[in-house]
Amino acid sequence: MIQVQDKIISMDVFEKHFVCDLNACKGACCVEGDSGAPLLKEEEKTLEDIYEKVKPYMRKEGVREVENQGFAVYDADGDLTTPLVKKKECAFVIKENGINLCAIEKAYLDGKIDFKKPISCHLFPIRIKEYRDFDAVNYENIKICKPACDCGSKLEMPVYAFLKEPLIRKYGADWYNELLEAAKLLK
Repeated sequence: MIQVQDKIISMDVFEKHFVCDLNACKGACCVEGDSGAPLLKEEEKTLEDIYEKVKPYMRKEGVREVENQGFAVYDADGDLTTPLVKKKECAFVIKENGINLCAIEKAYLDGKIDFKKPISCHLFPIRIKEYRDFDAVNYENIKICKPACDCGSKLEMPVYAFLKEPLIRKYGADWYNELLEAAKLLK
């Protein structure tokens, strides 16, 4: 573990390689698992505020679940998450050319909203656990991401480098620059 400010970072974030390969995995992270994408409390309000602009991008099944369940639900572990369709896939999933994508991100890329997607999705495969005095920043190694690990290895792209944008979004550029200094010291 490495500490940068009040964040404790798993060595895997520095040592593992990762680059999403949507052509190989088909966006499986959006449809696999037993709960939706983890949400921050303030993201629930954001989803409510942007919903009418995101709704045209969504599939009818996703719209139905959001309108039945709400913009966020608590899963079996008591964590706030996006609602699911058929207890499997995120309600905000859209499918294009056989690949699962995010309706929220699509609306963002089209300039309709200024919220890219929930930070947990943007940071994946990093998962953050917030404690009272620090955040634990961990790499989640799951089978569906094997193509991303293979791609990252070929490109020699460490997790922290691939996730530069969301890490800066979460913790700021100064923190990320300190992370880069820590990575240099590890080499």
